Amino acid sequence: MYRYLEHLLAQRVLECLERRHPGVTLPRIVIEQPPKVDLGDFAIPMFPFAKPLRSAPLKIAEAIQAEIGEMAGIAHMTVTPPGYLNVKVDRAWMAAALASDRKEPGETPAGKILVEHSSINPNKAAHIGHLRNAVLGDTFVRLLRYAGREVDVQNYIDNTGVQVADVVVGFTHIEKKSRAEIEALARQSRFDYYCWDLYARVSQWYEADPQNKQVRLQTLHAIEDVTSETAAVAEVISTAVLRRHLETMDRLDIEYDFLPRESEILHLHFWDAAFTKLKESGVLTFESQGKNKGCWVMRRAGTRTETKGADSEKELDDVLTDIGTQGLGLGASGISEEDQKVIVRSNGTVGYVGKDIAYHMWKFGLLGRDFGYRKFYRYPNQHDCWISTTDGKKDHPHFGDVAEIYNVIDARQSEAQNTVIEALRGLGHDEAAEHYTHFSYEMVALTPRCAAELGYALSEEDQIRSYIEVSGRKGFGVKADDLLDRLIASAKQEVDSRHPQLSEPERLGIATQISIGALRYFMLKYTKQSVIAFDFKDALSFEGETGPYAQYAVVRASSIFRRAGLDPDDFSLKLPQSELATAFSGQDGDEIWELWLASSKTSSVVEQCIATTEPAYLAKHVFQLAQLFNTFYHRHPILIEADEKRKQFLLATVAVVRRELIRALTIMGITVPPVM
Repeated sequence: MYRYLEHLLAQRVLECLERRHPGVTLPRIVIEQPPKVDLGDFAIPMFPFAKPLRSAPLKIAEAIQAEIGEMAGIAHMTVTPPGYLNVKVDRAWMAAALASDRKEPGETPAGKILVEHSSINPNKAAHIGHLRNAVLGDTFVRLLRYAGREVDVQNYIDNTGVQVADVVVGFTHIEKKSRAEIEALARQSRFDYYCWDLYARVSQWYEADPQNKQVRLQTLHAIEDVTSETAAVAEVISTAVLRRHLETMDRLDIEYDFLPRESEILHLHFWDAAFTKLKESGVLTFESQGKNKGCWVMRRAGTRTETKGADSEKELDDVLTDIGTQGLGLGASGISEEDQKVIVRSNGTVGYVGKDIAYHMWKFGLLGRDFGYRKFYRYPNQHDCWISTTDGKKDHPHFGDVAEIYNVIDARQSEAQNTVIEALRGLGHDEAAEHYTHFSYEMVALTPRCAAELGYALSEEDQIRSYIEVSGRKGFGVKADDLLDRLIASAKQEVDSRHPQLSEPERLGIATQISIGALRYFMLKYTKQSVIAFDFKDALSFEGETGPYAQYAVVRASSIFRRAGLDPDDFSLKLPQSELATAFSGQDGDEIWELWLASSKTSSVVEQCIATTEPAYLAKHVFQLAQLFNTFYHRHPILIEADEKRKQFLLATVAVVRRELIRALTIMGITVPPVM
């Protein structure tokens, strides 16, 4: 109910100001939380209104307090210098609503959302960096679904790009394997590991003789020809590796609805349709001279063509006629070569961004074409994941044609993402461009200690660095499955020592839940623009801001009910509101209220995470709630409480905190084991 009261307060304050000052453009109402609950539960600063209302913040706050009237759930308001309106919640009202899990009123926005995440090149095993992308994307999907939104989850498969071409080169030119031999290898359980090593060898082969890179270009071109043997080999490799990626992500309970492949974007002529529109609208221009001669180019996002002394297009044309484009470093299009983004190369091949423009036009239902579909992978819960084909079933779910999209892609792709957005704007699709969000994040590296544990040789300089970057081309990094296996093995040693009475499958299951919780929490607790330096010891710690710490708070809460012989999920608070008000008074009233108040914020935090595309806020919420609960647990011996009404209230506190922790952890993709 915290979010409901936030919205209600903002609405009522705004209405009050609009009545008093009709016609004045007002800034957004900002609601903060005071540093201590005894000061209030909400604080509304009036400073942003001083200038437009030509009044002192303190006087504005006093006027609102006098006029706003009563509100359900609000106890009272006070004016605090130099200009705050502090609001106290009716604690008994809030506690009764929270204990009964009363649903918050509000409308869910219409329209389907498409979240694209993971998008791992299908050329080798997934690594730790891919896990950050997948965990961020999957958690954002869960946030949206918790908020009531309809979401499609897509995983874009670049099966015709340079990374796949390099592995094809490795098999056909270095190892000299036939298609039949490659197919036999692809049936092995960890074919993606084989490709990992081969990919690194190919990079070394290129470095040994730069002429070898000509083979890459030839292979790239051959892959785009669906009838070629090279394309068939690429299909075998990419499909087998893709299946392994899905199996890896399934270990983290990460699922997808649809796997659109780059090959179909080419073979179904998505690009041809987009290319025609881009040329007709003038978004793309052909270069007949300069370093980009023979290419179709687009102005880079954020740039504009300027020539000193030219005040109009006609004057610019006259200047170009007089001095020539080469003198200015401009192409035939009048765009400086530095400001050009090549979309179609001079050899006719389409760059990544070009195919991405076509793909995003399809996402928004702007292309007039569709994929063929077939079922590709079935998850243990019987959910089907579909893949694109050149033909396929007609009874598939409806994909694409969405209202909003979020692309979880690392920060290094910002320019490419901005280019797609600018292309949509150039085509006249401003609304689509406004609802296109690049969910950007930074890389995952290793601490020197972690790199050393994995057996990598480190120089003296490396050993004192804050983190060590990974490199797939050099074969340096942590494979996702290796990381999961190692985390589970480490957790199981601890579980074995603590719970020897449990069966082997039970101990393994608990260790797996702890490990997945540790990994997912570790990936989420950092803001997405932070570089993560991964470390096994830090991630698996039961103390501090970790997944196991939060899981343990829930286990502790559950144990209270187990020892009391009660079911926490069926426990109901029977105290009337009048007695609840008394329960929150006294010496420890504020402390317990702070725990209830924190428990009420799940929906508000979810809304904040969605608005800012920042799941780290949810991780912080979970940690703070677990901290407050552990303090409460140590201060209040609940099961031996002599006052039965007091005992009921304390048990209700535990039940509410437990429910909200489980709810928030579930959104983070973390389950809680029975014991730890």
